[in-house]
Amino acid sequence: MTDGSEEAITGLALAAKAGDRRAAAEFIRLTQPGLLRFLAVLADREDIEDLAQETYLRAMPALARFDARSTARTWLYAIARRVVVDHVRHAQRRPRTSPLEHLDETRHQRVPSQFDEAVALHDLLRHLDPDRREAFALTQLLGLSYEEAAQVCDCPVGTIRSRVSRARDDLIAATSGDHMRPRSVGSPAPARTRRRGGAASGAARAS
Repeated sequence: MTDGSEEAITGLALAAKAGDRRAAAEFIRLTQPGLLRFLAVLADREDIEDLAQETYLRAMPALARFDARSTARTWLYAIARRVVVDHVRHAQRRPRTSPLEHLDETRHQRVPSQFDEAVALHDLLRHLDPDRREAFALTQLLGLSYEEAAQVCDCPVGTIRSRVSRARDDLIAATSGDHMRPRSVGSPAPARTRRRGGAASGAARAS
């Protein structure tokens, strides 16, 4: 059984490229857990399995063009990212269904008795800007370097660093005392309410 190091996984990808079916199966086995975690941050829970399957359906034929300039895991996540983008675009073109269609399904869902830290973190991440969420998940959850994350996202390394930093700031703001969702950049600050005392004194001066 192969270990899960980057070198071993990339070696499996190259062996699968050469036609080794066992290597292909082992490549899928070792990369699937991380792939599912990545997709869980980017997509809805009910779509994760289908998106993972579509990722491998695209990746395995594409192994013929894999040249190991990046690690195989980084290469796979880049494919998964494109799969999610295509899925979102397709979903946006579909007509929205009425919430009443899912009423019975929602009604019979089991309510979890407790949420562990992973579930809580996932919920917080879903409220981040998509680009920041993606960069944070790749570097902080999946352990990719900033350079590898930049390859996945097809952007400069400095952009990844900036997105991760801003994601951290957003998460800190979301878990602060007021537990409010962080205000997006450029949105107006809430209006300040005039104190009653000041209004009363102003009225007295006017009279």
